[in-house]
Amino acid sequence: MNATIHTEPPSQLIVDRALDFLVVAPHPDDAELGMGGTIAKMVAEGWQVGILDLTSGEPTPHGSEALRRQETLKATETLGVAWRGNAGLPNRKLEPTLEARELIASYFRMLRPRWVFAPYWEDAHPDHVAATQLIEAARFWSKLSKTEMPGERYHPERIYYYFCIHLRLAVQPDWIIDISDHWETKLESVLAYQSQFIQGRPTEPPTMVDRVRDDAANWGRLINRKYGEPMATKEPLALKSLRDLI
Repeated sequence: MNATIHTEPPSQLIVDRALDFLVVAPHPDDAELGMGGTIAKMVAEGWQVGILDLTSGEPTPHGSEALRRQETLKATETLGVAWRGNAGLPNRKLEPTLEARELIASYFRMLRPRWVFAPYWEDAHPDHVAATQLIEAARFWSKLSKTEMPGERYHPERIYYYFCIHLRLAVQPDWIIDISDHWETKLESVLAYQSQFIQGRPTEPPTMVDRVRDDAANWGRLINRKYGEPMATKEPLALKSLRDLI
């Protein structure tokens, strides 16, 4: 699969099929780090999954615009998602402005995801907090009529929240997804970002990769599985049957 990162304006997007899920990430690598196993699992189950990175993630100590793009392409190929784009908003200066809200709402109207995944709303990183505020506002904005935004008015059914936090927080997720069969794919997608997780990082244990593995194993332990990823919601979950629980 040859991955593409779409940077054209939402009005120029050509989408053959609406997305089932759209993961919105403040920076390239946040989606992989927070829910790469879940993404791989959904793709394997046949869902149409997309990722929208809000910024380039640069500057960083060991990265560059060109390098980060190559790393993102590699991670995208690993996960096998149907669509990936970058909104081109400013890294380190991300704010939920009216202009940014209209831009992200336009992506929602054109991609028409059933569910949107956003970063958990409490974080030390200002970009992550601003991203979630922006996504929540854009979800409402995308259903407006009498507007210059492209596409038909649309309202994603749900926003769910994944954890890629820079805060030592005692997380209480609403559910944990079993990613045991997709752990290796998640790890490979994370390791695509060598400039962020390998270069310049301590080589003595616990390394960054050790921490990612330990976190996944801890969440898996809580549901009696090998690896897991935590999720949160602000709205009640609906189950067709208790058989949906494991």
